[in-house]
Amino acid sequence: MALSSFLLNIWWLLVLVGVMILIHELGHFWAARAFDVKVEVFSFGFGPRLFGFRRGETDYRFSLFLFGGYVKMAGEQPGENFTGSPLARATDAGAATLESDRSDPRAMSNKPRWQRLIILAAGPFMNVVLAVAVLTGLFMFSYERVLNAGGAVIGHVVPDSPAAKAGIQPGDKIVRLDTENNPDWEDITTKEIESAQRPMNITIQRNGREIPLTLTPIFDEKEGLGSAGWEGQEEVQVGDVNAGYPAASSGLRKGDLLVKINNLPIHSIHTLPEVIRKSNGKPVTLEYVRGGVHRTVTINPVFRNPDGTARWMIGVQSDIKLDIEKTRLSFPDALHESLVQNGKNASLIVEFLRGILERRMSAKNLSGPIGIAHYATEAAQQGPAAFLMLMSVVSLNLAIVNLLPIPILDGGAILTLLIETVMGRDLSLNVKEAMLKVGFVFLMMLMVFVIYNDIAKRLAPGVLLPPGISLHSKR
Repeated sequence: MALSSFLLNIWWLLVLVGVMILIHELGHFWAARAFDVKVEVFSFGFGPRLFGFRRGETDYRFSLFLFGGYVKMAGEQPGENFTGSPLARATDAGAATLESDRSDPRAMSNKPRWQRLIILAAGPFMNVVLAVAVLTGLFMFSYERVLNAGGAVIGHVVPDSPAAKAGIQPGDKIVRLDTENNPDWEDITTKEIESAQRPMNITIQRNGREIPLTLTPIFDEKEGLGSAGWEGQEEVQVGDVNAGYPAASSGLRKGDLLVKINNLPIHSIHTLPEVIRKSNGKPVTLEYVRGGVHRTVTINPVFRNPDGTARWMIGVQSDIKLDIEKTRLSFPDALHESLVQNGKNASLIVEFLRGILERRMSAKNLSGPIGIAHYATEAAQQGPAAFLMLMSVVSLNLAIVNLLPIPILDGGAILTLLIETVMGRDLSLNVKEAMLKVGFVFLMMLMVFVIYNDIAKRLAPGVLLPPGISLHSKR
């Protein structure tokens, strides 16, 4: 069973990453061909060549390590055409190769800098195109919109949370977020996630009055994101009933709409468990609706320890009941919505990376191949729509990460070209080789770190989602 699960994870990882790698490298390849740069190798994977074919001057191959890929162009990297190690440039053979490379008009190093910039940027650009195209196609087939006519109304405030300390109460309506009027919960949650340990300016409406407030979300160690400590006002239903608990013997069923507990309205998934925990075992009166009929039941909580935390329970897992409208969008509307969603995801990714640099967020939330394989398998099990959503977000992640100014990445090479353009001359070969070595060591250390994170998350309770994949429902 464990072996089959492992193989399934590997399969969906290859499908997910394979498409993005192919699109990314095709961007470099097509741009290079457009400027008549000699492309020697188009490889899916790294390491020794497994199989492939040659067409013209290019070797199209599959290599041993499939978690990556590359396009090898003549004159692309400093010293790559030298015989032996980089030190071979001091030998006659190395000097001859260098002279040959300099005289080849089709070598990338001999192309104008603006052409080299386009070739380097074409890979990340194609990943952005993939992210936009995937969501556009998905929204043309199926688009889900959460209906919430009441706006962003607070349904629950966690005691001692930033929201509680700011004076926010259940029933308050958020009518302004910074300069945005009437934000929805998706906008609010995105801002909350990326604002860990950074002030948020909001305006709430209470009893017809507008009250401006400032709160600073804390960094939630468990979720790895910013948290203000509030939940949106929503209808709450029974998500699951645990066998052997009082709720099951009282006749509660999955899908029952929860209305009140001890005459307290239920507008948040936290209300029910909090009231039961504070009951000290005394009977609770629960009002619910099934099939349009209001029902009332009295339940005696039991003291149990199912997950290491002993508490009073009735054995019900509450869930938000969302009012979802399903439709299909026209191509212009689908493209517009795709650009909006990808813009929000890109902003969240950038703010997450910025938060790491500013030490407001933890790098422990970065996911590597093991984590991505897990997410890919989960998304595939949920259906094509979830898998395509994941592909869009991860492709956008790949584009942004590749544009970081780190040597050996596209962004590092682009930065080097821009520096050379300002200087009016090329950097020395020694400097370029040193930069590539530093970049390679950094990437290897980063890979070890994210793989360690992946293993730690698999062993620890709960799973952290990579930034942008989904937003915790605060509606």
